[in-house]
Amino acid sequence: MKRLLQILGWLWRPLRVNATFFVFMFALGYLCTQTEIRLHLRGAKPYELSAVELFFDLYIVCFLLTLIPKKVRLWVRLLLAVILYVVALIDMFCYVHFESTLTPTMLMLYFETTGREASEFLNSYVGWDLFTSKTGWIFLIAFLHITWAVCSAWWKRRNQRSRRSLRLKETVALRSQAILGILALGLFIYCAIQCLPNKQAMVRLMTKANLGEVEHELTTKGCANLYLPIHRMVFSLYANHLASQQITQLMKATELAQVDSCDFRSPQIVLIIGESYNRYRSQLYGYDKPTTPRQLQRMQDSTLVAFTDVVAPWNLTSFVFKHVFSLHAIGEEGDWCDVPMFPEVFRKAGYHVTFITNQFLPKAGEAVYDFSGGFFLNHPELSEQLFDTRNTTLHRYDEGVLKDYDDIAKGKQYDHQLTIFHLMGQHVDYRGRFPVKTRRKFTAADYPDKNLSEKRLQINADYDNAVLYNDSIVDEILRRYEQKSAIVIYMPDHGEECFNGTLDFYGRMHSATIDYRLAREEFEIPFWIWASEEYRQTHPYGWEAIKRYSHRPYMTDLLPHTLMFLAGIHTKDYRAAYDVLNSLYNEKRPRLLKNSVDYNKLKNEK
Repeated sequence: MKRLLQILGWLWRPLRVNATFFVFMFALGYLCTQTEIRLHLRGAKPYELSAVELFFDLYIVCFLLTLIPKKVRLWVRLLLAVILYVVALIDMFCYVHFESTLTPTMLMLYFETTGREASEFLNSYVGWDLFTSKTGWIFLIAFLHITWAVCSAWWKRRNQRSRRSLRLKETVALRSQAILGILALGLFIYCAIQCLPNKQAMVRLMTKANLGEVEHELTTKGCANLYLPIHRMVFSLYANHLASQQITQLMKATELAQVDSCDFRSPQIVLIIGESYNRYRSQLYGYDKPTTPRQLQRMQDSTLVAFTDVVAPWNLTSFVFKHVFSLHAIGEEGDWCDVPMFPEVFRKAGYHVTFITNQFLPKAGEAVYDFSGGFFLNHPELSEQLFDTRNTTLHRYDEGVLKDYDDIAKGKQYDHQLTIFHLMGQHVDYRGRFPVKTRRKFTAADYPDKNLSEKRLQINADYDNAVLYNDSIVDEILRRYEQKSAIVIYMPDHGEECFNGTLDFYGRMHSATIDYRLAREEFEIPFWIWASEEYRQTHPYGWEAIKRYSHRPYMTDLLPHTLMFLAGIHTKDYRAAYDVLNSLYNEKRPRLLKNSVDYNKLKNEK
């Protein structure tokens, strides 16, 4: 009986011998879970299992601490407390000042910060408000923790003899601790059952081989909730580690880029990459509302050719960027980071390469999706190898990139130039993608045939408003090249669901099985080529090829080969079978969506 009581009592021991640590770490963790809420996200609320999972985590930590000799345990416990307080302070500081908890991008920016920049940052942000804001609560908990620990140690030393004389009888003490041990075990088992799915999700997230897999995991239902600052710190370190591995591969691949010669067939080549564009909401593809009047007019004027059978390889921006920029084609051996990227090939050929983006510039509150898509573009060394000129500012609306271009164009003009525009387009928050007060044309009343609530009808209308606004931005870009020998390619990264058909849904179904309906909405994209009058007159063979081959099946992971053809770049990396404008193009090549499902078969089986 005594042995059983001792065993049960031992279950209470982790909390008894680490009581102060447990109480204050629980208070610290719970404070962070209840205060660090993304208030600008509709319906945001604290993680509902925060208290349950926090008990589970801390009990395991305290259990492990009891296995360490007492003298060593004191120092290990102190080290753990310091780490947890510091990480919580960093996380809360980011939340207060940048409206975001710790992210991989913040950590990346820290690693790239010089001593002088760090000093300027601290002078700007660290002041009395560090104590009066929410970070002050963490300082308060830490102060109370230190005060309690010091007073407790003093009290134990002072009352050591009296405590021995007043010690409870052994049997009573054993029974009390056994009861508390049973309660602790029951609570631990309950918490373990409740938080097991999230723990399994965390393991999946932290064991992915690359950033792409990490990002895809975060799009699945039931993805990991990194509810504590220390979890977010570990994840940020892990994400940066994965990014550095692929950066290393890319750096090695840059040495493989070779150009034999260049004809400079097209003096000015422009690539416009849009966002989240359902091609069936464009007039170029038969939509009955005037969402793309400017593009439609150019097509009717025979200066713009719309391609009719183009799909994106993924329905995630970061995946698309990696495969569109890389010379690697989906289906080949290896990975996207094992080969050079087309901007570097253009630079080696003699083109001046400009990249103007309204999304892939590092920012503190950046989600992992943008980090995954932009880490290789924002790496200092790689960026210098890929681009001669870049913009440095993000804008609320895409018209800001026009100013960026105009400012850059005020400098030296180049005879041979590749310019890449990356727009926000119709990304996520449709209402936030155009100036509502001055540019809203469509309202819920314009869609009487859709069986949707008033709120959803307005979301649907604002998607069309975003498409219309995008049409105006794209047209302004074309106007800047009308007097040059220029050719412009437009493609969005992927499609977008927006209440099309019978589904009451908008956005993208990242984890759904790919059937033809989903492929139609999320992978089929608008794709067109426009050429200036001078270009059409001086390159009639190229313009004829564009018109002749506009109905060919195509996937945008092959875009680098078409760009190299338009430039007249001769290199071993160019593949005629991948160039949609070449007579040797392979029209029977499988178009693997998400590297798994052949779109050609889906289309034939519809």
